[in-house]
Amino acid sequence: MLTDAPPELSALYDALLKQRGVVPNMFKTLAHVPNIAIGFAALLKPLLSDGALPGWYKELVATRVSVLLKSSYAIKAHSISARQKGASDQQIAAAQGDFESGPFTDQEKLGFRCAERLHRSANEIDDNFYAELNKRFSDEQIVELIATASAFELFPRFVDALRIPITPPPQQNPRQA
Repeated sequence: MLTDAPPELSALYDALLKQRGVVPNMFKTLAHVPNIAIGFAALLKPLLSDGALPGWYKELVATRVSVLLKSSYAIKAHSISARQKGASDQQIAAAQGDFESGPFTDQEKLGFRCAERLHRSANEIDDNFYAELNKRFSDEQIVELIATASAFELFPRFVDALRIPITPPPQQNPRQA
Protein backbone atom coordinates (compact mmCIF):
# COMPACT_ATOMS: atom_id res chain seq x y z
CA MET A 1 0.00 0.00 0.00
CA LEU A 2 1.36 3.40 -0.96
CA THR A 3 0.76 6.12 1.61
CA ASP A 4 2.02 8.99 -0.54
CA ALA A 5 0.17 9.81 -3.72
CA PRO A 6 2.04 9.57 -6.99
CA PRO A 7 1.92 12.98 -8.71
CA GLU A 8 -0.85 11.91 -11.11
CA LEU A 9 -3.05 10.93 -8.13
CA SER A 10 -2.52 13.93 -5.86
CA ALA A 11 -5.76 15.61 -7.00
CA LEU A 12 -7.66 12.36 -6.40
CA TYR A 13 -6.17 11.97 -2.91
CA ASP A 14 -7.06 15.60 -2.13
CA ALA A 15 -10.65 15.06 -3.30
CA LEU A 16 -10.99 11.86 -1.24
CA LEU A 17 -9.63 13.61 1.86
CA LYS A 18 -12.06 16.48 1.39
CA GLN A 19 -15.06 14.25 0.71
CA ARG A 20 -14.40 11.39 3.15
CA GLY A 21 -11.89 12.77 5.62
CA VAL A 22 -9.53 9.89 4.74
CA VAL A 23 -7.97 8.28 1.68
CA PRO A 24 -9.44 4.75 1.59
CA ASN A 25 -6.87 1.97 1.68
CA MET A 26 -8.33 0.69 -1.60
CA PHE A 27 -7.08 3.84 -3.34
CA LYS A 28 -3.71 3.62 -1.59
CA THR A 29 -3.37 0.12 -3.04
CA LEU A 30 -4.60 1.26 -6.45
CA ALA A 31 -1.87 3.89 -6.43
CA HIS A 32 0.46 1.15 -7.67
CA VAL A 33 -1.45 1.40 -10.98
CA PRO A 34 -2.56 5.05 -11.26
CA ASN A 35 -4.63 4.57 -14.42
CA ILE A 36 -6.81 1.99 -12.68
CA ALA A 37 -7.15 4.26 -9.63
CA ILE A 38 -8.29 7.12 -11.86
CA GLY A 39 -10.70 4.85 -13.73
CA PHE A 40 -12.20 3.41 -10.53
CA ALA A 41 -12.63 6.94 -9.11
CA ALA A 42 -14.28 8.08 -12.34
CA LEU A 43 -16.80 5.23 -12.01
CA LEU A 44 -17.43 5.58 -8.28
CA LYS A 45 -17.99 9.34 -8.15
CA PRO A 46 -21.19 9.48 -10.22
CA LEU A 47 -22.24 6.02 -9.07
CA LEU A 48 -22.35 6.93 -5.36
CA SER A 49 -23.21 10.62 -5.59
CA ASP A 50 -26.73 12.00 -5.47
CA GLY A 51 -28.43 11.38 -8.78
CA ALA A 52 -31.77 9.83 -9.64
CA LEU A 53 -31.32 8.03 -6.31
CA PRO A 54 -29.81 9.67 -3.23
CA GLY A 55 -26.17 8.90 -2.50
CA TRP A 56 -26.91 7.64 1.03
CA TYR A 57 -29.27 5.01 -0.38
CA LYS A 58 -26.78 3.85 -3.01
CA GLU A 59 -24.18 3.54 -0.23
CA LEU A 60 -26.64 1.33 1.66
CA VAL A 61 -27.18 -0.81 -1.45
CA ALA A 62 -23.38 -1.17 -1.62
CA THR A 63 -23.40 -2.05 2.09
CA ARG A 64 -26.07 -4.71 1.51
CA VAL A 65 -24.15 -6.34 -1.35
CA SER A 66 -21.01 -6.21 0.79
CA VAL A 67 -22.86 -8.07 3.55
CA LEU A 68 -23.89 -10.75 1.05
CA LEU A 69 -20.22 -11.05 0.02
CA LYS A 70 -19.10 -11.05 3.68
CA SER A 71 -16.59 -8.26 3.02
CA SER A 72 -15.69 -6.56 6.31
CA TYR A 73 -13.73 -3.86 4.46
CA ALA A 74 -16.63 -2.90 2.17
CA ILE A 75 -19.29 -3.14 4.89
CA LYS A 76 -17.31 -0.74 7.08
CA ALA A 77 -16.41 1.64 4.23
CA HIS A 78 -19.92 1.96 2.85
CA SER A 79 -21.53 2.21 6.27
CA ILE A 80 -19.26 5.17 7.06
CA SER A 81 -20.00 6.77 3.67
CA ALA A 82 -23.75 6.19 4.08
CA ARG A 83 -23.64 7.94 7.47
CA GLN A 84 -21.63 10.83 6.00
CA LYS A 85 -24.29 11.20 3.29
CA GLY A 86 -27.24 11.23 5.70
CA ALA A 87 -28.26 7.63 6.47
CA SER A 88 -29.35 7.01 10.04
CA ASP A 89 -27.76 4.45 12.33
CA GLN A 90 -31.04 2.48 12.16
CA GLN A 91 -30.91 2.42 8.35
CA ILE A 92 -27.28 1.31 8.36
CA ALA A 93 -28.02 -1.48 10.85
CA ALA A 94 -31.02 -2.63 8.81
CA ALA A 95 -29.00 -2.67 5.57
CA GLN A 96 -26.52 -4.90 7.36
CA GLY A 97 -29.26 -7.15 8.76
CA ASP A 98 -32.99 -7.33 8.16
CA PHE A 99 -33.77 -4.50 5.76
CA GLU A 100 -37.36 -5.75 5.35
CA SER A 101 -38.22 -4.62 8.89
CA GLY A 102 -35.95 -1.57 8.73
CA PRO A 103 -36.90 2.10 8.41
CA PHE A 104 -37.22 2.07 4.63
CA THR A 105 -39.97 2.86 2.17
CA ASP A 106 -41.50 0.07 0.10
CA GLN A 107 -39.51 1.40 -2.88
CA GLU A 108 -36.22 1.25 -0.96
CA LYS A 109 -36.94 -2.30 0.23
CA LEU A 110 -37.67 -3.31 -3.37
CA GLY A 111 -34.27 -1.89 -4.34
CA PHE A 112 -32.55 -4.04 -1.72
CA ARG A 113 -34.46 -7.08 -3.01
CA CYS A 114 -33.22 -6.21 -6.49
CA ALA A 115 -29.60 -6.11 -5.25
CA GLU A 116 -30.06 -9.48 -3.54
CA ARG A 117 -31.54 -11.04 -6.68
CA LEU A 118 -28.72 -9.65 -8.78
CA HIS A 119 -26.22 -11.06 -6.29
CA ARG A 120 -27.67 -14.55 -6.74
CA SER A 121 -28.09 -14.26 -10.52
CA ALA A 122 -29.00 -11.59 -13.05
CA ASN A 123 -31.61 -14.07 -14.28
CA GLU A 124 -33.54 -13.52 -11.04
CA ILE A 125 -34.41 -10.07 -12.35
CA ASP A 126 -36.96 -11.66 -14.62
CA ASP A 127 -39.74 -9.94 -16.55
CA ASN A 128 -42.14 -9.99 -13.59
CA PHE A 129 -39.61 -8.52 -11.17
CA TYR A 130 -38.51 -5.92 -13.71
CA ALA A 131 -42.15 -4.90 -14.19
CA GLU A 132 -42.38 -4.43 -10.41
CA LEU A 133 -39.24 -2.25 -10.50
CA ASN A 134 -40.76 -0.24 -13.35
CA LYS A 135 -43.83 0.52 -11.24
CA ARG A 136 -41.77 2.01 -8.41
CA PHE A 137 -38.65 3.43 -10.08
CA SER A 138 -37.96 5.63 -13.09
CA ASP A 139 -35.69 4.32 -15.85
CA GLU A 140 -32.86 6.48 -14.48
CA GLN A 141 -33.35 5.10 -10.98
CA ILE A 142 -33.35 1.50 -12.25
CA VAL A 143 -30.08 2.08 -14.11
CA GLU A 144 -28.46 3.63 -11.01
CA LEU A 145 -29.77 0.87 -8.74
CA ILE A 146 -28.56 -1.98 -10.94
CA ALA A 147 -25.26 -0.23 -11.74
CA THR A 148 -24.61 0.24 -8.01
CA ALA A 149 -25.50 -3.33 -7.10
CA SER A 150 -23.41 -4.66 -10.01
CA ALA A 151 -20.36 -2.54 -9.21
CA PHE A 152 -20.37 -3.74 -5.62
CA GLU A 153 -20.23 -7.33 -6.73
CA LEU A 154 -16.76 -6.34 -8.03
CA PHE A 155 -15.27 -3.95 -5.47
CA PRO A 156 -15.62 -6.11 -2.30
CA ARG A 157 -14.11 -9.06 -4.15
CA PHE A 158 -11.26 -6.81 -5.32
CA VAL A 159 -10.36 -5.47 -1.86
CA ASP A 160 -10.72 -8.85 -0.17
CA ALA A 161 -8.64 -10.73 -2.76
CA LEU A 162 -5.85 -8.17 -2.36
CA ARG A 163 -6.08 -8.40 1.45
CA ILE A 164 -6.48 -4.64 1.75
CA PRO A 165 -6.80 -3.70 5.44
CA ILE A 166 -9.94 -1.90 6.59
CA THR A 167 -9.54 1.87 6.37
CA PRO A 168 -9.74 3.50 9.79
CA PRO A 169 -12.59 5.99 10.09
CA PRO A 170 -11.69 9.63 9.61
CA GLN A 171 -10.35 11.40 12.68
CA GLN A 172 -12.97 13.55 14.34
CA ASN A 173 -12.23 17.15 15.02
CA PRO A 174 -11.97 17.43 18.85
CA ARG A 175 -14.75 20.06 18.71
CA GLN A 176 -17.06 17.52 17.02
CA ALA A 177 -16.41 14.74 19.55
